[in-house]
Amino acid sequence: MNVVFVAAARKSIRRSERGIVGMIIKDAVVPDGNPITIYKEKDIPETLSAENKEQIKLAMKGNDTTPRKIVVYVLAKTEEDYRKALEYFEIKKVTWLCCPTVKTDGQEEEIVTWVRDQREGNRNKIKAVLPDNTADSEGIVNYATSEVTVKGKKYGPEEFCSRIAGLLAGTSHKISSTYAVVEEASECEKLDRDALDAAVDAGKLVLFYDGEKVKVARGVNSLTTVSKGKADPWKKIRVVETMDMMHDDLVLLAEDNYVGKYPNTYSNKCLLISAIDSYMKELERNGLIQDYAVELDVEKIKEYIIENKGVTRDEAEAMSDEEIKKQYTDEKVFMKASVTIVDVMEDINLEIAV
Repeated sequence: MNVVFVAAARKSIRRSERGIVGMIIKDAVVPDGNPITIYKEKDIPETLSAENKEQIKLAMKGNDTTPRKIVVYVLAKTEEDYRKALEYFEIKKVTWLCCPTVKTDGQEEEIVTWVRDQREGNRNKIKAVLPDNTADSEGIVNYATSEVTVKGKKYGPEEFCSRIAGLLAGTSHKISSTYAVVEEASECEKLDRDALDAAVDAGKLVLFYDGEKVKVARGVNSLTTVSKGKADPWKKIRVVETMDMMHDDLVLLAEDNYVGKYPNTYSNKCLLISAIDSYMKELERNGLIQDYAVELDVEKIKEYIIENKGVTRDEAEAMSDEEIKKQYTDEKVFMKASVTIVDVMEDINLEIAV
């Protein structure tokens, strides 16, 4: 079991080096084999409009690496909404979603609602890049630079979301998107330091010109309201990426290798904890997490046996933690974990005395 979990961690870490971009576009001609998977430019169908070809090429640029692939769902121009495409992406999981005409098509709120539903109820930890959208969600990146110039052509927020989605999908786990260089851009909207800080605090991902090149100011998502169960690190794209990877891995690992396959004994619970610990250790070795702990949840086990096993409150309180952990809990396994997700250096303060 430990070997399986370690192997899965290594595979996920390699996979996280290159995310997948999902793209929804509208075109006069829906190509055969829709949706289309793009690995290289030669995979882009000739029948697509020049604008759509350009959007796919923007998404392919990436950051320190390129996205693993671009999955493009083409809708006919007569389609009134994105329902068909979203139903597809519920099953065909991608890392980042972008829609080059989402504001023009009036589908922003539909995307926001769908992403929230997927992340909270459907276990699909997808994220989307939207133009000027204050969704206040860790699953939505609010790209808010009003204008970027590339080879003399100016791009508004809606037109450049594909580039940002590709940049985020092409940002490996070793770094963050903060100060990522948009190499092909020559200039962008001018913001002073105070305006940049205000934009970041408002949950906006913006670009700035440092005098030599155009860069991402901070790798933040649109989350600004920290509700119960969340904290300030949830505002960071890199941190959320790591959390999503851990969620997806551990759910699938448990389902594929443990659920329905072992009697729910104390010793088998310990085996599962040991396997999860091995997974965590591999992430720690690669600098993604630190200070982690996984164990059986004594308090939840205690509540369960009081409510379902005829154990009185006095009897339960008199038991030691080890005795509680060994109590039979039917098909239920109650565990808890703590972990610190490692961020990257972003704020450097150096005081020099002379």
